[in-house]
Amino acid sequence: MKLIKEQPFAFNWLSKTKQLIPALLFICFISSCSDHDQELIIFHAGSLSVPFQELADLYEQQNPDIDVKLEAAGSIACARKITELNRKADIMASADIRIIKEFLIPEYTDTAIAFTTNEMVLAYHNKSKGRDSINRQNWPKILLNKEIKYGRSNPDIDPCGYRSILTMKLQEKHLSSESFVNKLRNKDNKYIRPKETDLLALLETHTIDYIFIYESVARQHNLQWIALSDTVNLSKVSLQDVYNKVQVNVRGSSPGDTLQIKGNSMVYGYCLLKEAPNPDNARKFLDLLHSPKGKEIIQ
Repeated sequence: MKLIKEQPFAFNWLSKTKQLIPALLFICFISSCSDHDQELIIFHAGSLSVPFQELADLYEQQNPDIDVKLEAAGSIACARKITELNRKADIMASADIRIIKEFLIPEYTDTAIAFTTNEMVLAYHNKSKGRDSINRQNWPKILLNKEIKYGRSNPDIDPCGYRSILTMKLQEKHLSSESFVNKLRNKDNKYIRPKETDLLALLETHTIDYIFIYESVARQHNLQWIALSDTVNLSKVSLQDVYNKVQVNVRGSSPGDTLQIKGNSMVYGYCLLKEAPNPDNARKFLDLLHSPKGKEIIQ
């Protein structure tokens, strides 16, 4: 990941006796409120699990009366916890800042803050078939090999899933075959998982040979990977016009709706939710995120 300067995005276009019973209920109520006041609830992208756990541990050391509750999921799934399941949280951190714009602004939050970037890679293990010859040019041919199995995350739930497809589509533009994406999307679908970090077990057990994943996750888990071409890996703001030439449709914010996602350089974002149970604690956590130590952890 590459930390970027804190930047607000205001998406305008773009939430024993009967006498004892009242006393006991009052005590239970006070106790419940007290416990709740000591919690900080954060929904976050799976790719943020490692750095956010480190941030949470540091935050709890500095604030021993606060219990940080982290819930990792695909970023779209995180948003739907709020919009469809009416789950309460203080902060949502997305692997794609556009998810906050599309799903949460303006009803659940007013702004989204960009805070880091990433890039797509193709990770593998020490027994992956084709590992000795795979490179940024020939990986499409290797993944299409019937002997080779690959995994990706669900594009309707996880930005890494739709970014995997965008990566395929961008690579297809460099190939003579126009059927590459369809062939690859129809292959190995039983290895699709809800979020990109769910693919790690499949790779570590050698169930599959390759996974589309973020460079930061590959690095955090000491994986081997090949770096993809800049015109494909969605990492460069300067190549935005190139990335914008491809798109993928995913399930929208309401049942039956479709959301078109265009290729875009990767920008992670977070928001403080309007109905945050503990906004003061949330702001302190976000201050830590942007502190020198927080920047060191995210990077």
